[in-house]
Amino acid sequence: MIARIRSLGRAELLLLGRNRTALFSAVVLPLSMVTVVANIELDGRVLITATLSFVLLAAVYYNLVTTYVARREELVLKRLRVGELTDGEILAGVAAPAVVIALAQCVLAVAAGAILLDLPVPAAAPLMVLGLLGGTAVLVLLAAASAAFTRTTELAQVTTLPVLMVCLFGSGLLYPEGALPERVTDLFRLLPLTPVVELIELGWTGGVRDAIVPVAVLAAWLVLGTVAVRRWFRWEPRR
Repeated sequence: MIARIRSLGRAELLLLGRNRTALFSAVVLPLSMVTVVANIELDGRVLITATLSFVLLAAVYYNLVTTYVARREELVLKRLRVGELTDGEILAGVAAPAVVIALAQCVLAVAAGAILLDLPVPAAAPLMVLGLLGGTAVLVLLAAASAAFTRTTELAQVTTLPVLMVCLFGSGLLYPEGALPERVTDLFRLLPLTPVVELIELGWTGGVRDAIVPVAVLAAWLVLGTVAVRRWFRWEPRR
C-alpha cells in the first residue's frame, strides 16, 4: 500500500511542479499570509503558531481542493479506480506532495523561530507534532469533501472561502485573547483548526493535561471528515 501511494505521490509531485498556480498556492501563498500577520506586533511564539496554521490551510486545504477537482475533471481519478489502487490510496497519493511540502514548511518555520526569534525548544514537542499531523489529516479530508461541491478549479476560490474564514477567525489567530465572550470562544473551540492551534500552543508551554479536549475535537473531525468524503466525494466530472 505504501509503495503504491509513494508511486502515485511521485507522479503527482511532477504535475505540481509543472503547475505554477498550484505551486504558488502550496509554497508562496502561506508565506504571503504570514507577512500580513508579521506586520502586527505579535509574540514570536504566536507568530510561528500562526505560520504553521496558515501553511496547513493554504498548502494542504486550499491547494488540495483545486488538485482533487482538476484530477476529477481530467478523468484521472476515474482511471485510477480501474486499477489496483483503493479509494483511500488514491486520495492519499494525490495529497502526498502537498502534505510533504506543508510539513517541510512547518519544520522550517519552527527552526526559523529558534534561530531568528530565539524561541525555546517546545516543552512538549509530541503535542505539537500531534496537532500538525492530526490537523493535516483533517484538512485533507475537508479538502476532499469541499471538492465535491466545486465544479471547476476556478470556483475553488469561492467554495473554500467559508472554511478558510471560519478556521482563521475561529482559531483566535486574528484577534487578541479575551476579545470575545467566553461562550463564543468555547463554541469556536469546536472548529477544525482551533484544536490544532491549541495543541501547537500546548506544545510550546508543555500543558499536557490540557490536551484532552483539543485531541478529542480533532478526533471528532477526523471521523466527520471521513464520513463526509465517503458520502459526497465525486470520482467523475460534474456535468
